[in-house]
Amino acid sequence: MGEVKEGKSGRMRAPLRHRTREVLTRAIGLQLLNVARVVLTVLLSVVCAAPSSGALPDTVDKIRPGIVAVGTVKSAKRANADGPALNYRGTGFVVGDGRQVVTNAHVIPQNLDVAAMEALAVFVGRGVSGEARQARVLRSDTEHDLVLLEIGGTVLPALQLGDSSLVREGSEIAFTGYPIGPVLGLYPATHRGIVAAVTPVVIPAISAQTLTAEQIKRMRSPFDVYQLDAVAYPGNSGSPVYEVGTGRVIGVINSVLVKRTKEAAIQDPSGITYAIPVRYVRALMTGD
Repeated sequence: MGEVKEGKSGRMRAPLRHRTREVLTRAIGLQLLNVARVVLTVLLSVVCAAPSSGALPDTVDKIRPGIVAVGTVKSAKRANADGPALNYRGTGFVVGDGRQVVTNAHVIPQNLDVAAMEALAVFVGRGVSGEARQARVLRSDTEHDLVLLEIGGTVLPALQLGDSSLVREGSEIAFTGYPIGPVLGLYPATHRGIVAAVTPVVIPAISAQTLTAEQIKRMRSPFDVYQLDAVAYPGNSGSPVYEVGTGRVIGVINSVLVKRTKEAAIQDPSGITYAIPVRYVRALMTGD
């Protein structure tokens, strides 16, 4: 009898061990599935984050041919007697049909030296291989310190314009231009940062006595500008501010106009960089 019971007990334990293995297998399988999901989530987050850090070099390569320097040229015969033949005053970028350039209005000289045969020019190319193209003012918007130039020669690659309404504080941006052009030459430099704030071009003064004529003028027709967490230098005026990942232009570097109003009360203006939203570039191009 003892042997029979022992046999039955052995036969009963076999299915139990089988069911236990099935449960353990399923549990391990679920754990592995959960681990795989976590790993996949991490990998996807890394892949999605990678373009923001790796896209800028590709973007710069794409938009660089459409970045130009703006200044003046003089006749070679009069250059030595009347100053340098080339004078870099700021930066511009190509838009529209490839023969139009946007820059700041204050970059354009109010008067040209006719005796020295000085002419407004746009400089294209890079370094010693650059060339000067004569330019003329097609349209200007002094309220927003913007000007649209027209140049001749072969068509240049135009930059795409973005949407100002989609710009958010904290958005990653970059701008490319010719800082300190007379010293560094025709070599574009790129700076990266974020939109630190969307702020009025002028804020109310503590008292009426401290208001300047420029502030009063701007308060009659106020508009917002971008405050950037990035450093711009002389010569960067007119540089396009663009999205890091797409290269679409969202603004135009401008410190002169904004500092006259927003920082008029400061004895030593700050090193903050500002930009005019691209919506005013669109209006300039259409003549609205």
